[in-house]
Amino acid sequence: MNNNNEIFLLKLGEIVLKGLNRRRFEDRLIANVTRRLHPYGKFRVYSRQSTVYVEPKAGVECDLDGAWEAIKKVFGIVSMSRARGCAKDPDAFVAAAKEYLNDQLLAAKSFKVESKRADKTFPMTSIELSQYVGGLLAEAYPHLKVDVHNPELTVRLEVRDFSGYVHANPEPGPGGLPVGVGGRAVALLSGGIDSPVACYMMAKRGLALEMVHFFSYPYTSNEAKEKVLELAALVAPYCGRVTVNIVPFTKIQEELRRKCPEPYFTLAMRRFMMRISEMVAHRVGAEGLVTGESMGQVASQTMSAMACTQAVVQMPVFRPVIGMDKEEIVRIARKIGTFETSILPYEDCCTVFTPRHPRTNPKPEEFAEIECKYDFEGLCKEAVEGIERVQIRAKG
Repeated sequence: MNNNNEIFLLKLGEIVLKGLNRRRFEDRLIANVTRRLHPYGKFRVYSRQSTVYVEPKAGVECDLDGAWEAIKKVFGIVSMSRARGCAKDPDAFVAAAKEYLNDQLLAAKSFKVESKRADKTFPMTSIELSQYVGGLLAEAYPHLKVDVHNPELTVRLEVRDFSGYVHANPEPGPGGLPVGVGGRAVALLSGGIDSPVACYMMAKRGLALEMVHFFSYPYTSNEAKEKVLELAALVAPYCGRVTVNIVPFTKIQEELRRKCPEPYFTLAMRRFMMRISEMVAHRVGAEGLVTGESMGQVASQTMSAMACTQAVVQMPVFRPVIGMDKEEIVRIARKIGTFETSILPYEDCCTVFTPRHPRTNPKPEEFAEIECKYDFEGLCKEAVEGIERVQIRAKG
């Protein structure tokens, strides 16, 4: 136990439903938590009875506040509490509650005590322990009213294998599944609002992500590229380790401008993006692609248009914001901190050479005649060979 006996208790969510695979999910969660805690000190992270314990190592200075904020962005946790460890003794629970929760007990007007007895050898039942501790706290804080239905403060006691714990009012965790349990995918990251949200949502379902960004200098500026790298850094705390593959896309766009009929330009460009992204996926061992497409938002996001862009790849394409309107997407973007960066006025390659009257209801077969005019395999290979890989460090 650390010198002030403070510990984090992280409650598992849907991981507990995984049956025989549960251990694999828990191991991944523990690894993800341990990695995120690395900048804040040395911690012991372990799992018992559907709870992950995060305990600062004895004699080591740790930034508990920084560690607490970091854990809030680790998927797989349904609720989280900062707790005080104590002996498994009724009076020890009372003393720990008075010391650790004193400020909250003084500020509250009503309270109740809830107990969980995971260690069934403990001589008191959960109700008996709650009544005993609650009675003594009521005596010590006479201004407090006992309210078992809607208390301002709930004092929580846990009797577990190794120790007793006291905490109050746990915070909701980020939910989801630990990043990495669902495999790996490549996400197409633009400079807009939607694609960072799509990355966040697929990471929440356990996907580890590699990112691809298409860069068309001088049509798109270095500031636009830096904006995308900033977005990647903002979602990295949720996604874990992140690499952004910067794809040189200028030659392809100029080739399309010369040879592609204007109404088909955007879709032909998107088909190139999908081909290249799939090639990157094969290189990094990914098994799917992720886009920020939302049904009907722009001309290239009609059902038939998306069928045309998906037709050039074999692996699955995940579109987590497909059924969301812009307000819903913006709400999540604000929550994860990407919105203000996304709206910075730097162009991306999707705004270059935008057709005046784009084709909205194309058929895949329409592209056979168009694409025979250029060597798309050679162009894709050249673009992939010119990729700049940028390792991203998480922000926050």
